[in-house]
Amino acid sequence: MEKHGVETTPQTWIGDKRIGGYDDLRVHFGLDAPESERSDTSYQPVIAIFAVAFLMALGLSWYSFGTILSLRALEWFVSISMCLLAVQKLQDVESFSTMFLNYDLLARRWVRYGYLYPFGEAFAGILMVAGALTWLSAPVALFIGTVGAVSVFKAVYIDKRELKCACVGGDSNVPLGFVSLTENLMMMIMGIWMPIRVYLIG
Repeated sequence: MEKHGVETTPQTWIGDKRIGGYDDLRVHFGLDAPESERSDTSYQPVIAIFAVAFLMALGLSWYSFGTILSLRALEWFVSISMCLLAVQKLQDVESFSTMFLNYDLLARRWVRYGYLYPFGEAFAGILMVAGALTWLSAPVALFIGTVGAVSVFKAVYIDKRELKCACVGGDSNVPLGFVSLTENLMMMIMGIWMPIRVYLIG
């Protein structure tokens, strides 16, 4: 380690050429891009969450109504997405809260809100999946969605800040912007729509 100025072992050699450690070996064989070419940005977690939520919603619609084309499928898509996004945050609430404090207007005034947010999102999402206690789930979704949307819009489009989005947890590489704004707008729409649905449809 001292001779070659490295901090980890084992080190790989091919002939007289030192390739390096595990990460260097993966780059050598073309399995990874060199570190200088890697992007810190990744939408993969978000794509996975929304794709799975969408397919689950279609599956539930097919099972319940015999068709994938139903209004309830759209409602399930949003509410299941809320639940899956909340799970990401709940894996490490402390880390999420720290990242959330960078831009959320309410969390910056009342730090405890950053810890309550993922529980509120999960709570509202679960009730909306079940179609139960709308009088309780709708205000929660509308409140956290509205505060979140205003906070993201101000940070990204007014203050022009380049931040990481806490939407998929505290170790996210998703940039703050469209994704987080969409998440919050979806919650706002559900918070408005679900009481209307109960009144019109029952």
